[in-house]
Amino acid sequence: MSNLERDPREIRCGADAGGGREVLVGREVPLGGPRAMTVSRTLPGRDRRMIGAWCFVDAYGPQRAVMRVPPHPHTGLQTVSWLVTGEVLHRDSLGTLQRVRPGQLNLMTAGRGISHSEESPETVLHGVQLWVALPAEQRHTAPAFEHHPSLPVLSGPGFEASVVMGSLGGLTSPATTHTPLVGAEVMVDGTCELPLNPAFEHGLLLLEGAVAEVEAGPLVYLPPGSGRLRLSGRGRVLLIGGEPFGEEIVMWWNFVGRSHEEIAAYRKDWMEGEGFGAVEGFDGAPLPAPVLPGTRLKPRGRVR
Repeated sequence: MSNLERDPREIRCGADAGGGREVLVGREVPLGGPRAMTVSRTLPGRDRRMIGAWCFVDAYGPQRAVMRVPPHPHTGLQTVSWLVTGEVLHRDSLGTLQRVRPGQLNLMTAGRGISHSEESPETVLHGVQLWVALPAEQRHTAPAFEHHPSLPVLSGPGFEASVVMGSLGGLTSPATTHTPLVGAEVMVDGTCELPLNPAFEHGLLLLEGAVAEVEAGPLVYLPPGSGRLRLSGRGRVLLIGGEPFGEEIVMWWNFVGRSHEEIAAYRKDWMEGEGFGAVEGFDGAPLPAPVLPGTRLKPRGRVR
């Protein structure tokens, strides 16, 4: 899924303010016509822009909707598609045609540039779309796509966790990562303790049910330092985390770059049909890029 805002704001951040647990309230973003979805965007937020290398979190549903996201570009990031209910058809400029269903992972590495589309018929959709920023040494890598129909599951008293990205409790996802991180869907049934990497900062998002430590809606931020996470209740929780991302980036529309000039060049290439390939089979025109803002886009850190 892309950022479909027609007037996307520059994602600004400053020095790390420190502190402990934070509640990151999302904002509602409509993604199109009368039957299309509305998502809750909790990253990037007003103050905290990243958790590890995770730089974008859209949660949607459950709602009856049509997903129809025309071909659009990405650079400098990975897209992570995870569903609770429904299915989505992915097409990209590498020639990929792949459905993703609940419990399966679609991972697209944009690298130096890729374009893709996503669509579904009218159905009940419930899931999350996430982006991972690529570090400097990998951000110009060749674009790639991976589909993982099954993932390792970490089990313990009161929980089962599908390891979507990175590593958790000694289990590692087969998905390609470029920074130390974790992404997992945790099914909580009672009281449990999850093992955490104390070097990571983490985020928790309630997907369904009731878990005492995670209220419905916001993304809960946990700073580095803890090796265990206690959860209680019955529900489904998204866990993301990673080593604090030390680089400054520019995020605008569907691009992650390092300077205003770089973002402007990506936009120009997309509008002129260069550098991103073509998505075959989508019934419709590519998505035009918004107009750049009147002020310069500046590279910034991960928090305001």
